[in-house]
Amino acid sequence: MAAVIEQPATRAGFVFRLSRGRGRIVLGVLVAWLVLWLVTRGTSTLALSPAQLTDLHRGLNHVNDSIGADRDSSWIFLYFFNEIRLVIDQFVIFLQSLIAQPAYGRPLPVVGWLGVVALVGFVSYAVANIRVALLAMAGFFFLGLQGLWRESMDTLALTLAAVIISLAIGIPLGIWAGVSNRFNRIITPVLDFMQIMPTFVYLAPLTLFFLIGPASATIATLIYAAPPVIRLTAHGIRSAPHDTVEASESLGSTKTQTLTKVLLPAAKRTIVLGVNQTIMAALAMVTIAALIDAPGLGKTVVKALQTLDVGTAFNAGLAIVVMAIVLDRVTTAAATRGRRRPHRMVLLVAGAAAAFAIWLSYTYVWAAEFSDELNIGPAIAQAAGDATNWVQTTLSPVTNGIKDVFTSVLIDPLQALLTDSPWWLFAVVVVVISAVVGSVRAAVISATCLALLALSGLWQDSMTTLASTLVATVFTMVIGVVVGVWMGRSYRADRIIRPVLDAAQTMPAFVYLVPFLALFAASRFTAIAAAVVYAAPVAVKIVADGIRGVSGTTVEAAVSAGSSTWQTITKVQLPMSVRALTLATNQGLIYVLSMVVVGGLVGAGALGYDVVAGFSQGELYGKGLAAGIAIVLLGVMLDRLTQAAANRMGRGVAT
Repeated sequence: MAAVIEQPATRAGFVFRLSRGRGRIVLGVLVAWLVLWLVTRGTSTLALSPAQLTDLHRGLNHVNDSIGADRDSSWIFLYFFNEIRLVIDQFVIFLQSLIAQPAYGRPLPVVGWLGVVALVGFVSYAVANIRVALLAMAGFFFLGLQGLWRESMDTLALTLAAVIISLAIGIPLGIWAGVSNRFNRIITPVLDFMQIMPTFVYLAPLTLFFLIGPASATIATLIYAAPPVIRLTAHGIRSAPHDTVEASESLGSTKTQTLTKVLLPAAKRTIVLGVNQTIMAALAMVTIAALIDAPGLGKTVVKALQTLDVGTAFNAGLAIVVMAIVLDRVTTAAATRGRRRPHRMVLLVAGAAAAFAIWLSYTYVWAAEFSDELNIGPAIAQAAGDATNWVQTTLSPVTNGIKDVFTSVLIDPLQALLTDSPWWLFAVVVVVISAVVGSVRAAVISATCLALLALSGLWQDSMTTLASTLVATVFTMVIGVVVGVWMGRSYRADRIIRPVLDAAQTMPAFVYLVPFLALFAASRFTAIAAAVVYAAPVAVKIVADGIRGVSGTTVEAAVSAGSSTWQTITKVQLPMSVRALTLATNQGLIYVLSMVVVGGLVGAGALGYDVVAGFSQGELYGKGLAAGIAIVLLGVMLDRLTQAAANRMGRGVAT
């Protein structure tokens, strides 16, 4: 028995010593880098001014011009890209005609606000329960009260269009991946790549082929939103009980019968969860797609952020949050609901009431167009603006002090280290660290990504973005470890904190910028602070699950041996959770990078600014496209490095 108790603790010590040994090597590499930086700083930095273009950027501009010139003559556009754009545009226009925009010779949509609210309530009741239905109806009614009904319906129409297409493509692919090991091996790295790409990256390449507008926005959204439903559908099918599948096959069921009668029913809840994740991803992407002229709430937020109008941004951001909460609660309730179904007669009555409300909204103006007399949006915007002015006036010594200290102590020194280092010196450091903490393969990937970054002409902007990403990731992991350990050790804390984290993850990235813009004005620190809050929930949950996964026997043995709480955490639980910690770092980095790039709208500059400038200034399109590629390269390098470190730590724990 003593040997059984001793083995996990010995394993934890081995992993800790292994990590400490690699840590010493990494520390030595960093010290050598600092020494060489003092000697070589300011040389071979590949500096480029904001308005300066490289041959690559001019070449991409030329490609854009050539594609624009051939758009109405080349067969691949006439019979492929233009047809796709036309079909998706018509689908989006159809949905907008139903709920958002005047159509069919009418001054108002086919279904007005009362019909939409009633229909949302009926669908929510049918798939969830009465409480969720009331929440959904109240949430949509509040969108009208904010004076943002049309913008909200435009956002909803684009989201629905992207989700419908994503599910039509994603569920069949997920089923295929669930029943075919070969296809699952092929599609998994593709999904990995799609999910590590920040949302900004999808926009510029798609406008190259589909122009700006709803079609490009919808295609970008469905590409970003499809991976969750593919993954979860495949996971649900692969997780079906083997005994049940074998029993079905032994009774003579065909593959189709086994799929439709056994696998899909068993995976139903997981598939619905995938639908939930796809809807939330689509809503997040639709708001960002406002940068390529997608209509809706995102456009209102973007314009407000660009003019630093916090009040308007807050009102529109609040509408996005309300819509996100409603969509999340409805689909989550549908995924977690048991076998109980609404009474058929009650469902028929609710359906009849919804149909009557739709008829009223089609027939009468009062039920179709939300009354301006009920508009409280200006009051919300004014209150938010006044609060912002008060904060920036009254608390400016505190907020500016915090911002200045963090900027001068952390951000500026790290940015100077990265941007003033010779590009080749930084590349050597990263490749060596990749080999030490990850693998030879990770080192090769890092070397390739860094070489391509140098060729992109945006080395310094990439280093600036990387500096902000690293600073934000450090603080994300501090929060992740502290709160995650607390949750992992306390079920009560987990029950209280986890719903807050779940709610935080439903909010699109844009929403996080608004309160920090009010507190700290436009700056790099604003983007970093928003990135920390945006990325912390996922890191906290991964760390908490890792701590809770440590064997209770091991913890009890440590306590019985006289270990204090601090010793139990630092000597047993954290070393045994090292794989979860590296995975949390991986996910934190990806989330932070995505948010830091979006922070280009509020003064973060660097690659995020380059992408936005590429949309607004035609001569900078090539530079913006190159910035999108640079973001991908940073994401791939950071993801592969941390994934390799997690795998190596996992093998250490296993041995």
